[in-house]
Amino acid sequence: MIDSDDTAMTAIENDGTPASPARGTGVALWKQIVERIEADIAEGRLAAGSRLPTEMELAERFGVNRHTLRRALAILTDQGLIEATPGRGTFVKEPPIRYPIAARTRFSEIVSGEGRAPGGRLVRSLIEPAGAAIAEALRLTPGQDVLRIDMLREADGVPITVGSHWYEATRCRDLDLLVASTGSVTRALEALGLGDYRRLETRITARPADEEERRLLSLPAGRTVMVVNAINGDAQRRPIQYSRARFAADRVQLIVKN
Repeated sequence: MIDSDDTAMTAIENDGTPASPARGTGVALWKQIVERIEADIAEGRLAAGSRLPTEMELAERFGVNRHTLRRALAILTDQGLIEATPGRGTFVKEPPIRYPIAARTRFSEIVSGEGRAPGGRLVRSLIEPAGAAIAEALRLTPGQDVLRIDMLREADGVPITVGSHWYEATRCRDLDLLVASTGSVTRALEALGLGDYRRLETRITARPADEEERRLLSLPAGRTVMVVNAINGDAQRRPIQYSRARFAADRVQLIVKN
């Protein structure tokens, strides 16, 4: 993620055409702004991941009021060219991450392979009784204690997925402490001798993001998440993890490997 406004402002200013849209041409000002920014993105003057100047700076640069500018930015957002991230700014949208789902699926390896920097943090952890679905997936008795770990995962600082993971509590004691210290579920499981886990089952659905998902993934209202429910097991195919990952649907391209 490119966090400086300098490159974006220079692109808007210095491509050889006037910064301010022309009045009296019969073409709406907001449409001229859209076309200008579209051209800057298409021709590489605004790189994927670069942050646009603030609304105030853009309105001043284009010589329009904030209402006109916001209409232009809304059109560009609807076209999938830019994306506003609450608290961070508006960025030229990067292409979705190609995310293969295979026998061995590791978030950090996938994101690194796409040339982006993986990151993550522990959202919460707790011991809770296993519901019917979790007990069945982990081959436990309903009501048996399971350790739940919720993680937020990012690429270049952009939130990609929030995942809930459940483990047999007695088998994975202190796993949450290891996750908190390493920032990685895989490395934490490796410390317990369970790092070589394999995907046993994957189910994919989609639905509108709920309030917590919108907050954690920095999504506006109405956005969709892809929900990936998975069971991972050890070398003997004994389940060790049941997970429910919610991906920002427009930030990844899920690829199922046979």
